[in-house]
Amino acid sequence: MNAKSAISKEIFAPHDERMLGAVQVKRRTKKKIPFLATGGQGEYLTYICLSVTNKKPAQASITKVKQFEGSTSFVRRTQWMLEQLRQVNGIDPNRDSPEFDLLFENAFDQWVASTASEKCTFFQVLHHTCQRYLADKKPEFINCQSKIMGGNSILHSAADSVTSAVQKASQALNERGERLGRAEEKTEELKNSAQQFAETAHKV
Repeated sequence: MNAKSAISKEIFAPHDERMLGAVQVKRRTKKKIPFLATGGQGEYLTYICLSVTNKKPAQASITKVKQFEGSTSFVRRTQWMLEQLRQVNGIDPNRDSPEFDLLFENAFDQWVASTASEKCTFFQVLHHTCQRYLADKKPEFINCQSKIMGGNSILHSAADSVTSAVQKASQALNERGERLGRAEEKTEELKNSAQQFAETAHKV
């Protein structure tokens, strides 16, 4: 099981939430740690996760999840409701960059994703989720590549492929139905002609 599947199962499923997307990140700028803060928990991996509750009305949120060195389990850290997200900054609209900023009502984080494509996928899911679950006060997406915001998002193409698959299946069923209909008509014709033949033979 990969890390994202494990996070979904460990962190979100027990709270009746569905994870929509996640991106592994590192801070672009180190947080200043107070001199007295010794005995920390060592190295860790950080994931920014997007989830939605299964209960209606659905509530979407962004959660920071950590996995500490030597541990196989994940720990839920800060969580924000999607309504608290004010701005998503893609840093560079002209190239695939792994860097991005998230601005919330009460927090501002500067991140670097593990890869530019992972960031792009997460942004597409995030943008789609904002459109779907936020009626008003949608966050501002700035310095983002057009493929993140445009119609060629992976979500749209996935939806399109599902729609076309359904259309093809129903078309095949219709054609099959027509063929079956035609076969039944032929059977009926053969049955009638056999009956007529039998009657004629009987008369003779």
